[in-house]
Amino acid sequence: MFSDTTLVFVLIAAAGVLMASGRIRFDAVALLAVLALMLTGVLSVDEALSGFGSPVVALVAGLLVIGEMLSRTGVARAVGDWILSRGGNHEARLLALVMAGAALLGSVMSSTVVVALFIPIVLRIAAATGLNASRMLIPLSYASLISGMLTLIATTPNIIVHQQLKSAGFDGFGFFSFSPVGLAVFSVALIYILLAGRFMLGPRQARGSDQPYTRSLQDLWQLHSPHAGYRKVKVLPGSPLVGKTIAEAQLETRYHLRIVGVVQTMRSHDDTIVIPQTNYELVARNILYLVGPESSIDQLIEEQKLAAVAPGKIDQQRWMRENSGAAVLIHPESQLLGKSLREIGFRSDYGVHVLGMRRNFHAVEDFENVPLHAADSLFVVGPRAKLKTLANKSYDFVITEYPSEHHEPVSSRKHMRISLLILLAFVLLTLFEVVPLVAAVIIASLAAIFTRCLTMEEAYRSIHWSSLVLIAGMLPMARALEKTGGTQLITDLLVAASSHSGPYLLMTLLFFITASIGLVLSNTAAAVLMAPIAVYAATGIGASPYPFAVAVLIAASSSFSTPVATPVVTLVVDPGRYKFIDFVKVGVPLLLLTYLTTLVTAPWVFPFFPEA
Repeated sequence: MFSDTTLVFVLIAAAGVLMASGRIRFDAVALLAVLALMLTGVLSVDEALSGFGSPVVALVAGLLVIGEMLSRTGVARAVGDWILSRGGNHEARLLALVMAGAALLGSVMSSTVVVALFIPIVLRIAAATGLNASRMLIPLSYASLISGMLTLIATTPNIIVHQQLKSAGFDGFGFFSFSPVGLAVFSVALIYILLAGRFMLGPRQARGSDQPYTRSLQDLWQLHSPHAGYRKVKVLPGSPLVGKTIAEAQLETRYHLRIVGVVQTMRSHDDTIVIPQTNYELVARNILYLVGPESSIDQLIEEQKLAAVAPGKIDQQRWMRENSGAAVLIHPESQLLGKSLREIGFRSDYGVHVLGMRRNFHAVEDFENVPLHAADSLFVVGPRAKLKTLANKSYDFVITEYPSEHHEPVSSRKHMRISLLILLAFVLLTLFEVVPLVAAVIIASLAAIFTRCLTMEEAYRSIHWSSLVLIAGMLPMARALEKTGGTQLITDLLVAASSHSGPYLLMTLLFFITASIGLVLSNTAAAVLMAPIAVYAATGIGASPYPFAVAVLIAASSSFSTPVATPVVTLVVDPGRYKFIDFVKVGVPLLLLTYLTTLVTAPWVFPFFPEA
């Protein structure tokens, strides 16, 4: 028994090391853990795979679909527009509205998606007001994290803790059971940001050259690829390129050049510049728009019988009719991490050109062959429809900035009222326990599809499968701890440490252990491991499990102090131009304030020793 317990602790430590290294995806680590538990005999095959049949997995999948419904029907965009109209140029008021808006949306949809949606909104606000976006993006990410403390469905750890209470024979949480604690934390965080936090994040006004959303297409391109050139050329009769497709011309391989536009004359005789596919056949008198090294363009003109053409004043206007550009972040949970753009076949798969890459605020040379890292920023150009498709892949990409020439049409919001009604019905079903939570989630998800707020394909695409695998893989780890006596061992140690000091010390230990695990593994893993320990430790001292369970779920959503603990925070690093120390100096005090707030409010909402 002792050897099995030791083995489980070793497996947890190994999983922590692998996740912290960043070399292996979290979901792959979870599957390795499942395999190890199975092969070592610690768990049977059925026990090791039991996580894939857990109600938690179905709940999380359904909640992602509901969040996608709110995103696609324009709810988040409407909130951003309202903030911009109400905030004016008053930084404190804008910060309060941004944080409140993010917390409100995050209480009913994925906080990662909320941050991805709000980054361009905050940058747009900064551009309109001249304020420094860096003083708003970290507060945005913190408010999105705190949104997980507001409702039962706000984040996965809440669902895990709720399910653990029910498994232990207690009533689970209601929809708003711990909302008073979360609201207290949010209020303290808002006051802290307004009185102190924002002043640690740079000057109030942004420098004009750094101001996002005022940068032109050319500025964004130069930011990502400062040495690239641009030229307009004409294919002359007799050119070796005539009759060849773009793929056959091999301009990229031979000259490191790309054709990003071809002039086409429409029936109205009004020229339009389109981005051609690789099977486009070049003909004499084609006007081409090339990007790449200037010396290579000169060499191409000479060797392939082309003529340089001076760009006209209306060229960009023509190009922007159907095409545009964007700065795009690689999502920290993207399936593309570790692969190069060439390996992915980015242009053929997504229909856009990548013209530059930035990493840690510096342009990357030979970017097509460099493995992608989390929060790498790409500058892409392509048809607007393709950019919209890219934006919809919110767990792979986050569009942070469009050029100043880009005028994005307002998306259709005809289904916004329907989606809000579905959300309201879902909340009421959950609040009054008309049906089980998992049934309410499935009803709301199907309602979104049947009312055409989402298609079935969009619903499937919204589900972040790697997150589900991570959850399903970590749940058996908690089962293994319990089966081998590891949970009881930790519980006994915590009870012994706090037996003479009262429940506040136990709550303190649970809070900081959970927060620490969340920094190394993930908040999901922290909740999986600590929820049963919190319940058993509370029982061990004869106290109610609820205040300790709340401490665990609050701590699991308190990853304020590093930029790598959660995608919610990682996403703001590049657009905010932050350094690691920015998160430490602003986040550590907020973590301590969150702990103190929880210590005061959780026992008030859920007494340690309720009267019989």
